[in-house]
Amino acid sequence: MNTYVVIGATGNTGKPIALGLLEAGKKVRIVSRHAEKARELIEKGAEHHAGNTSDAAFLKKVFEGADALYTLIPFDALAADYTAMQELNARSIFEAIKGSTIKHVVTLSSVGAHLTSGAGVVQGLHYMEQLFNTLDGVNVLHLRPTYFMENALGMIGMIRMMGIIGTPMKGDLKIPMVATKDIAAVGLKHLLALDFTGKSHEYILGARDYSYNEVVQIYGKAIGKPDLSYVQFPYEDAKTGMMQMGMGESISAKMIEFVKSMNEGRIQEDLKRTPENTTPTTLEEFAHVFKMVFENS
Repeated sequence: MNTYVVIGATGNTGKPIALGLLEAGKKVRIVSRHAEKARELIEKGAEHHAGNTSDAAFLKKVFEGADALYTLIPFDALAADYTAMQELNARSIFEAIKGSTIKHVVTLSSVGAHLTSGAGVVQGLHYMEQLFNTLDGVNVLHLRPTYFMENALGMIGMIRMMGIIGTPMKGDLKIPMVATKDIAAVGLKHLLALDFTGKSHEYILGARDYSYNEVVQIYGKAIGKPDLSYVQFPYEDAKTGMMQMGMGESISAKMIEFVKSMNEGRIQEDLKRTPENTTPTTLEEFAHVFKMVFENS
């Protein structure tokens, strides 16, 4: 029986993947700093390892005897240098994979990872992809999902306080949006089948493209605010707002850089929608989740 390691096992993609592997009767090791957050997975049979992905020695022990890995780079809103933090964790995971028994790796990357510069919060994922692609004898699949539908949940406070949804993204810019459960479903499918060889990437683009002008109409209707409007914030104002919410200067600047590249079409330049990278959940369906969170916030 194959043994799997899941990094980020309490997150939006890692948890469904870990649960799916456990339900399929697989041996699953999970990496999570907090056992309490991983309680459900532990109770279902997951072997818990508490530690940090920046610790290669720790990861080498976790990877001993394992066959496949799902991995991502942790989110650290207060990192002094966000890209450097991403690169540090990528190198640590890479070093732990080298010489291990792991032969199949699925990573959580992102749209924009093809860019050598200007990718903002995704720049470290470009580095991760390039680094992992040098692994000898290891099959690596990089999942490149688009903009998460869940991102809008962070704007509920803005709706309550200001009566608007606002970002620095152009209001009429149509971009693909995806539910994280659909990303997890794609990752789980490949991990169960181990059907990928060599080094490759796969885009995950959601059901269709949406603009934020459409987003406010869909969510406004769902929460009983049909007049909800969208405001495009100037880049500097958006960065200041992120920092006022407690995010670090580095990640705030990197997020603005990413959105600027999206507004300019650079993030989307490598995208081509196909039946294979189109996933089922629509924004209209996700609006039920948005409504539930809004009503309970």
